[in-house]
Amino acid sequence: QVQLVESGGGLVQPGGSLRLSCTASTSAFSLYAMDWYRQAPGKQREMVAGIDSNSVTAYADSVKGRFTISRDNAQKTLYLQMNSLKPEDTAIYYCNTHLHALLGQNWGQGTQVTVSS
Repeated sequence: QVQLVESGGGLVQPGGSLRLSCTASTSAFSLYAMDWYRQAPGKQREMVAGIDSNSVTAYADSVKGRFTISRDNAQKTLYLQMNSLKPEDTAIYYCNTHLHALLGQNWGQGTQVTVSS
């Protein structure tokens, strides 16, 4: 198991920005493909963005052009920069390794993002 701790969520107005962080416990962090997911009330968890070990990125269509995923392997930290936030971005945001997410394992507590005026 890889311990992951998400932070950086909060309440923001529509059009605002937040940066989420996910700090990993493993020294092998740089080898893992990492993903950000979110789950809104009454909805299934969905993948938002992913980044592989070579820093190749992918995004859900709903966030493309607004969100940026990045990683700092020296700090064992994954980031999600979220700009131009919309009320529909309101959700609990989780990070996970791509492998563990596929296996349905290793989910942490997440961080709440609320976009509201």
